[in-house]
Amino acid sequence: MNTVEGWEKKIRRVIPYVAGEQPKTEGVIKLNTNECPYPPGMGVKAALREFDYENLRLYPDMDAGALVDALATYYGVRPGQVFVGVGSDDVLALSFMAFFHGEKPILFPDITYSFYDVWAEVFRIPWETCPLDGEFRIRKEDYLRPNGGIIIPNPNAPTGIFEEISTLEEIVRANPDSVVIIDEAYVDFGGESMLPLLEKYGNLMVVQTFSKSRAMAGMRIGFAIGNEKLIGYLKDVKFSFNSYTMNMPALAAGVAAIKDDAYFKETVEKIIRTREWTKGQLARLGFHVTDSRSNFLFATHKEIPAAEIFQALKREQIYVRHWDRPRISNYLRITVGTDQQMEILVETLAKYIKEREYD
Repeated sequence: MNTVEGWEKKIRRVIPYVAGEQPKTEGVIKLNTNECPYPPGMGVKAALREFDYENLRLYPDMDAGALVDALATYYGVRPGQVFVGVGSDDVLALSFMAFFHGEKPILFPDITYSFYDVWAEVFRIPWETCPLDGEFRIRKEDYLRPNGGIIIPNPNAPTGIFEEISTLEEIVRANPDSVVIIDEAYVDFGGESMLPLLEKYGNLMVVQTFSKSRAMAGMRIGFAIGNEKLIGYLKDVKFSFNSYTMNMPALAAGVAAIKDDAYFKETVEKIIRTREWTKGQLARLGFHVTDSRSNFLFATHKEIPAAEIFQALKREQIYVRHWDRPRISNYLRITVGTDQQMEILVETLAKYIKEREYD
């Protein structure tokens, strides 16, 4: 009998975010966590190699000044408009704490990054989802009503769909009394950033990450850009929670990654080319694939259930992502890997489909 201890009654219970499976065996093709298939540039390697480990006895710069300055210069904003954190998850979680504490519900899409509702539950924030339409696009009218804040990823995850900037601008403009966060984790792979609109709208904040296009998921670097007042409030929450969130090696590597712009753009272009090739190959095999502007594909087969394909690929040591959830249970999210990895994926799928036809 599972009894509840007295102290357990005081525990805050939430349903946690579930990440993609992390296989421990060698030789797998891991296409389930949207990591970059290529390493960071040589500038990052040099920065880490040259890092003076003796400095680790000291606390890092609590303002992350070098990284903030590098980001401000790169994106053409003022340093006071930049906030950095331990991955965009850290930045977003702190943003939920800072900006979303009214009585009205915050709004986000019903098919989206599954951390949003987790944070809302953890911080006891009322929330509602707005259903995407049949093409997995947001309906702007759903966000033109009283709310406690809005967060929309663009491109969206796991669909990969990119919403036009004009659509999102209407939402921002119609909600001057709410903070609107645009989560641009995948914007470098073919989207358009909302950054040029920051001077126009004080309630807009853009969040990006180094984990995808800058190939640094293991370093955990994320950042937000908004007006100085908005960023100031975000810093107040951070410094009341943990002043020293960014470690020294991460700061050094982040600055180096920003400086190595040529490598960054080269890597992004390679991933886009591979994505488009794979999209065509999957269509040839009978898949419907959304018009992804990210580093992954969202695909469903016209005849074979996604859960079946997921298991078939896993048996071949190819890991993709599948959710047993309403509306997307028959879709797979497939991270774009190297050319070789995607060729193996396509060959494996073609073989399975052909063998299945003759069973």
